[in-house]
Amino acid sequence: MSNSDLGNYLFHQGTNYHAYEYLGCSLIMKDGKYEYTFRTWAPNAKSVGLVSDFSGWHKAVPFSRITEKGIWELKYTSEQSLELMPYKFRIESEMGSHDKGDPYARFSRGSDDGASLIFTDTSFKWEDKRWLNHRKKTISNDGGHYISAPMNIYEMHMGSFMRHEEDNRYYSYRELADILPSYLKKMGYTHVEFLPLQEHPFDGSWGYQVCAFYAPTSRFGTPNDLRHLINSLHKAGIGVIMDWVPAHFPKDEWGLYEFDGSRLYEYQGNDRMESRSWGTRFFDLGREEIQSFLISNALYFFREFHIDGLRVDAVASMIYLDYDREPGEWHPNYVGTNENLEATAFLKKLNSAIFGEFPDALMIAEESTSFGGITHPVNEGGLGFNMKWNMGWANDFYDYVQTDPIYRKYHHKALNFPLMYAFSEKYCMPISHDEVVHGKLSFVNKMFGSYEDKFRQARTSLMLMMTYPGKKMLFMGTEYAQFREWDFDNSLEWFMLDYPMHRHFRDYVASLNAFYLAHSELWHIDFDPEGFGWILADEADKNLVAFRRFNNKGKYLTVVLNFSGETQSVVIPTEKGARLESVFDTGNLSEEQRSIKITGSNNSYTAEVVLPPFSGVILKKINSHKKIKI
Repeated sequence: MSNSDLGNYLFHQGTNYHAYEYLGCSLIMKDGKYEYTFRTWAPNAKSVGLVSDFSGWHKAVPFSRITEKGIWELKYTSEQSLELMPYKFRIESEMGSHDKGDPYARFSRGSDDGASLIFTDTSFKWEDKRWLNHRKKTISNDGGHYISAPMNIYEMHMGSFMRHEEDNRYYSYRELADILPSYLKKMGYTHVEFLPLQEHPFDGSWGYQVCAFYAPTSRFGTPNDLRHLINSLHKAGIGVIMDWVPAHFPKDEWGLYEFDGSRLYEYQGNDRMESRSWGTRFFDLGREEIQSFLISNALYFFREFHIDGLRVDAVASMIYLDYDREPGEWHPNYVGTNENLEATAFLKKLNSAIFGEFPDALMIAEESTSFGGITHPVNEGGLGFNMKWNMGWANDFYDYVQTDPIYRKYHHKALNFPLMYAFSEKYCMPISHDEVVHGKLSFVNKMFGSYEDKFRQARTSLMLMMTYPGKKMLFMGTEYAQFREWDFDNSLEWFMLDYPMHRHFRDYVASLNAFYLAHSELWHIDFDPEGFGWILADEADKNLVAFRRFNNKGKYLTVVLNFSGETQSVVIPTEKGARLESVFDTGNLSEEQRSIKITGSNNSYTAEVVLPPFSGVILKKINSHKKIKI
């Protein structure tokens, strides 16, 4: 069987995980000439043709149908390189004629035009071997389900992180490579998570409505420019996570929408085909060719762009048949439940394929329900992700901090209930882009009270996030307390750093991040109850909590947090003869309050901590670590 025949066979079996090498556009040199092979899958097309800058846009160069299952092929020979030349596929069907972008194109013009661009440049040289070796040492080889390292993720939208002041132009991939690695390193982040970088026509989708899945967006440069950015981040010791959207795609004319004149990439039935809220089409995840397309796409970015992980968007929309649907608009599966069995089987297949080739990868689910086993290994009945966003904690906590402290005692479960389920999955604690737009207010502006109180509470809130079990994530701009909601169409308000409160807040976040990275008690046992212990969980009337975090050697930190508007004297039990001191605090404690009073006799000893309104402190046995001043 030839390589082409094998590629075709595996593609229709749903196991061609190099489908982009079989379909799309490829190049070989033959007798000193450039021979380009174009292939596409369009089983319901009457004909397929190539239209382009180099062959003409009016009359299509015809493809030949080479398989009964709908693979079309064209070999096009040129005396000159066609690199970066635009092209489309003209699809003739019962529904008429439509010019489509190549689903497997590695570069695209994007926008409303959507022309694919020939991109065959393989000249980029990676220099990130040291980082990749580090990754292997910190994430287990059993499918990434043990992560023995700190993870502090900076989530960012590349188009609005920073823009040129004179004309609001984007910073390019290469310009960001000169800025971003040093900033993230200075601030104490271990990873950056980019909102989707695949080609999308509508800026207002933030990248979540992808038309060209294999093409990094041309807004910021070429695919090799993106490789340069990722390479620069890796050389600085920063991992790269990319948002990925295998749930749905938009209905732009040049995209995957009814690609061959019929419902091809999308579900056939009206009960599954479309999202009412998003106006997009859902991928038919039970179809083998779609599985080859999507799993190959995920692996493509691991292989060709050296990404370290994918954050998989909108998992709930994939795994529930009744997602965004009213009664009567959906049909139960064959066992009578609302689970999309094809989708859960696909996700297991996806994660098995990813971890089979990249056991040190990160596969992070954005899943907003209590569906069980999201981060459990596939061989144990789970979906196989190795992390999940803890969106329940985030939503409850935002409600809590927006409440007048007088009434917070009625919402105390926001502080203690998350620990009831904290170890049922492997969680990432997110303060994400979704929560700082559309009238939800910026993070600092969610806090109740005066201008000064908002900053105090924001510092205390971040201390809680950084000390609770789970990996960490913070959306850009939050680190310096931007008051304006996130605006995808403009730069972050970096000028706010000219104001002392915002500058000091950024410095606090950098210090808190550094403290987190330096103390294994806060990250080594994130996914096991042995890493956490309550001291005070039910002090609802006082709006406070106290707990300990342990590392694998039994050493611990004690964390005490006061979310009330009153000064609190907190008495906590401690070990016999133990002398404690404050090693980190929220910056609004006096020197006297940082001094911890130990009292007791026989086998009963306590430490008294005095906390002013909206403050927190981290304690450690004296002399075990130097005190960090902020």
